[in-house]
Formats: sequence, C-alpha cells, structure tokens
Amino acid sequence: MCQLLGMNSHLPASLTLSFGGFSQRGGCTDHHADGWGIAFFESEAATPDIPGKGIRYFVDKEGAATSPIANMLRSYPIKSHNVVAHVRKATVGDISLENCHPFVRELWGRYWVFAHNGDLKNYAPQLHGSFHPVGSTDSELAFCWLLQELDKSHVGVPTVEELTLTLAELVPQIAKHGTFNFLLSNGQALWAHASTKLHYVLRQHPFHEIHLKDDDVSVDLASLNSPQDRLAIVVTEPLTTNEDWVVMAPGELQVFVDGALAGCCKSTRRPELVSL
Repeated sequence: MCQLLGMNSHLPASLTLSFGGFSQRGGCTDHHADGWGIAFFESEAATPDIPGKGIRYFVDKEGAATSPIANMLRSYPIKSHNVVAHVRKATVGDISLENCHPFVRELWGRYWVFAHNGDLKNYAPQLHGSFHPVGSTDSELAFCWLLQELDKSHVGVPTVEELTLTLAELVPQIAKHGTFNFLLSNGQALWAHASTKLHYVLRQHPFHEIHLKDDDVSVDLASLNSPQDRLAIVVTEPLTTNEDWVVMAPGELQVFVDGALAGCCKSTRRPELVSL
C-alpha cells in the first residue's frame, strides 16, 4: 500500500528534513515507487503568520527516491503551515500522473488537498455534484464524494469544528468498504483518519536532536526552530527512531490546528470536540 506524510504548523515551517527521509520510501528503503506527490499551503509574504489559501503542488509518476523533482524539494525549503505528501504503491488504477496523490479540488473558495492509503472494495458512490475524478483510483473517487457531501451538509462556510463533526459522520460510510487511512487539508487545518496505521508526533520547545529512520542523518531541531515554533507531523510509519510517536487507533479522526491537537473523535459516532 501507499504511505502518507502531513504537517500542520503554528508558524510557516519547512518539511525538508521529514520529506528527505519520507521520499526514500519511494523506491529506496521501501517499495512505494509508483508515483508521489506533495502540496504546500503557503501564506502571502505580507502575512506570513496567517495560513494561506494558495498552494504549491508537485506530482510525478516516477518513484520519489529517484525523481528529479523530489530531489529539488529535498534541498528547497518551502515554508508552509500545512503540507500533505504521498508515495504510491499502485493497487487500483494504473501508474500515471492523474493517479498520483495528493488530489486537489476547490470548495468554498479554498483549495482542498487529499491523500489516501488503503483499498476500497465495491465502492461506487453516486456523484451528482461538481466533483468528479480525473484518474481511475478509488482514492480520488472517495475524495470527490467527501467534498460533495460536505458541500451538501453546510449552507455557509463551516468552522473547523463543524467540518470535523461532519467528517466524523461521513468517513464511516467510506471506511466500511476497506482501509481508509487519509490526510485532508484546506489550509486551515489538517485532518487525519486511521483505519489501520497512522502515527503522529508533536514538536515544540524545547527541541531535541532527532535521528531519521530512512537516512543516516541526525539533526538538532533546536538549531532550526525558535521557541515560538510548534508543529505536528503525521505519517504512516514513524520517520525517526528517537521520538515518542503516538499510534492512532482504528477509526480515530484527529484534527490539527496551529501545530497542535484541536480535536479527537471516533469516526463511528458523533464526537465531543475540544475547543479550538
């Protein structure tokens, strides 16, 4: 199956270090070599501390470990509040650019970015709105249905809390068809849902040295971050060998805002949320 990587940050942050290790799983330290992609939500220069609506978006059907585009991103520190990345092992849909995650659509005047790990069996939802897949993956089909149903569920632009409640009701309707680990972001928040395997770590002051699992690299995060920095990293398999990664439970839906946990619930029932 595929692997996921996401980041949600209090201040604009670079994912260069984590992406460097993660991209090695696209054909070097692991076999997810059937394409990859990454999307960065960027703020405007005049308001760098406010999460932006605009994105930089890169996809490639070549494995991330050998892709020249991925190599460029490993050394180019794009600063972002929210990032979603994916390395693909094709199970549904051929190896082509249109089947590379993450997928991007517009809803309520914002870009939405989605990446999925897993297989959905006998999944054929009715699409009758503005969202239709371009490629042939079950993942993009699920994304289009989610956005269609979110749009139907809210008259105006909802808050992050309202979106989380709605997602908690919609996600089980997809997850009953198989494995539905996913990352979703609209630039305001990062949602993560675990069916089988997903981990997260929260990094904040005081920062420590970390050692990458997929690359023989150790880095002192204190030299790269200020006391005001705070971020959450979400990934299929832990990226480092010396951090306390939290294992998400099956059916758990987490939302990260401003580099911290903003709410947690089971996607099988309407949840209680912590105030944002």
